[in-house]
Amino acid sequence: MPTPVTPYRGRFAPSPTGPLHAGSLVAAFASWLDARAHGGQWLVRIEDVDGPRCPPGMDEVILGQLAALGLHADEPPVWQSRRGDLYQAALDRLIASGHAYGCACTRAEIAALAGPRAKHGELIYPGTCRPQNGRTNGRPVRAWRFRVDGRVDWRDRRLGTQSQKLETEVGDFILKRADGLWAYQLAVVVDDAEQGITDIVRGEDLADNTPRQIALQRALGLPTPRYLHTPLVLAPDGHKLSKQNGAAAIDLADPPSRLHEAAAALGLRPDTSVRTTAEALAEALAQWRAALTPGP
Repeated sequence: MPTPVTPYRGRFAPSPTGPLHAGSLVAAFASWLDARAHGGQWLVRIEDVDGPRCPPGMDEVILGQLAALGLHADEPPVWQSRRGDLYQAALDRLIASGHAYGCACTRAEIAALAGPRAKHGELIYPGTCRPQNGRTNGRPVRAWRFRVDGRVDWRDRRLGTQSQKLETEVGDFILKRADGLWAYQLAVVVDDAEQGITDIVRGEDLADNTPRQIALQRALGLPTPRYLHTPLVLAPDGHKLSKQNGAAAIDLADPPSRLHEAAAALGLRPDTSVRTTAEALAEALAQWRAALTPGP
């Protein structure tokens, strides 16, 4: 008896720390195209778990930008800031199963101990408070960490086979921060599972997060979606466009042109004579769908 095919459910999950720029539009457009090309559903999730970095009203700005570009979700958006109970339940499960533990270390202490175990300026936690090390010395827990183990191998639809040794390349990572905020890694895994997401299409800068998320999925007994990481949009200086380096908000005076630009960044060949938003979406979708279909 054939295995039933799970209906496609994709999502775009922006952090409302600033308006959408050219780079984030590419990720949004790719996720929309892939969902539509597969005859699936496309959702929008506002990842405002880091509340202090999210200016009031920026979520509505982003939703307005998407609407102006004709990118409409199939369900009402959800906000991470309203889903803390789900994250706490997942953390409780991880603690009970021995996959998570309390950490008393300060950042200064971790920096002093990590030494050369730092990657791209990020500290790799040396495992000080792991239960078998017994070095919390009765100090109060500041944060909660996930206990990594071994290597995660996975396949990206664009990047191909990927691999990461979690303990040496990442270390035990944070699930709940010392300030009480939920970490992105836990929140995104819980949300994707709870929303039934089957396919994640996002920027290549997030590919390095994927092994951590797969490790969490396995520890929680959750399904692992398919992944597709899209090319990055670079600034003139060669750095990735981002809100942190001042990337300009999308100019919505001419939505079809913005869609053409995003399509070109994704390797499509937009017809710039197309001058309506609906036509620009339809043209890009036809090309994306054709790329998914095997040739003769």
